[in-house]
Amino acid sequence: MQEDRLDPLDERIIHALQINGRARWKDLSPVLGVDPATLSRRWDALRGRGLAWVSGYFPQRSAGALVDVVCAPQRVREVEESLLSIPEVTTVDHTSGARDILATVLTDTPREVWEVATGRIGTLPGVRGTQSHLITTQIMEASSWRIRALSPAEAARVPLPRPPRGRAPRTLSPDVEAAIRYALLEDGRAPVSRIARRSGLSEQRISDGIALMIAQGGLRLRTDVARTVTGWPIYAWHFLRVPAKLVAQARTILPQVPELRSAFVVASQYNLVTAVWLRELADVTRFEAAMESVLPGARIMDRSVVFSMGKHMGRLLDGEGRATLGYVHPHRDGGMAAPEPQGR
Repeated sequence: MQEDRLDPLDERIIHALQINGRARWKDLSPVLGVDPATLSRRWDALRGRGLAWVSGYFPQRSAGALVDVVCAPQRVREVEESLLSIPEVTTVDHTSGARDILATVLTDTPREVWEVATGRIGTLPGVRGTQSHLITTQIMEASSWRIRALSPAEAARVPLPRPPRGRAPRTLSPDVEAAIRYALLEDGRAPVSRIARRSGLSEQRISDGIALMIAQGGLRLRTDVARTVTGWPIYAWHFLRVPAKLVAQARTILPQVPELRSAFVVASQYNLVTAVWLRELADVTRFEAAMESVLPGARIMDRSVVFSMGKHMGRLLDGEGRATLGYVHPHRDGGMAAPEPQGR
């Protein structure tokens, strides 16, 4: 594997896990044409170097906002360091444009979003102002983005998550849900045996719970990759005003745009915010023209190019965008036993 780019097998492994983040290596072996031991070893190397990772995301149990943070020029780094330690701030982007930092805040309720944005972020030394874009609807999020290393035929052969057992409970108990949430937020591929051992619950209950949450849409698995080692090094946010009647159309149109990673309907002076990965800086303008073409009447009111990411879905990133600096867990203990030591 080269230092500055992923090699083809690494890209194929990542693409397969973007389809099914908990797929077993023995099931992926015939699709990728590589033995399970090699796949496991390559994935461990990718994760160990902070180049790729799988996270659990729980859309039905969260409220969120994108928060613009404007800083005193000489204190931007200081503010960024403070934001990294706030568990509810899951992503920190250092950006161009009207905001110095764009922070993603995820909590259980909109009221808690407001409290974090105003009481925690707004009062930080060096912060001159904040503005929140409350997420009302998520049209698409990054779990649907693909690195596009597999052919369509190969992608179709990646096994999907197994449905719940016929005899499995059809409701999820709070203790099982808490154990799964705590473990999979950080490591979406955490073994059932580890989660059971840590929580004191049976492996069958954990396995059934994961299957049920995925089937009901309460758990999504997203496989992320360090942007700096892909062919899409440019990361940009766009803030749009779209006629209300087009918002419903956007739900159908936007997922077909390959560069698009995330799209949110928001409540602020804008009503649609998107995040894209692009191949070169000039593509920022080209993408804007394409968006206004597919959404007639839409106006791009603002945009920000991301200079660097300090935090992504709780993971602390180094200067190369690699997840090598640890993880800030939003739930300190999850109401469970003390955590086992885990390698990064």
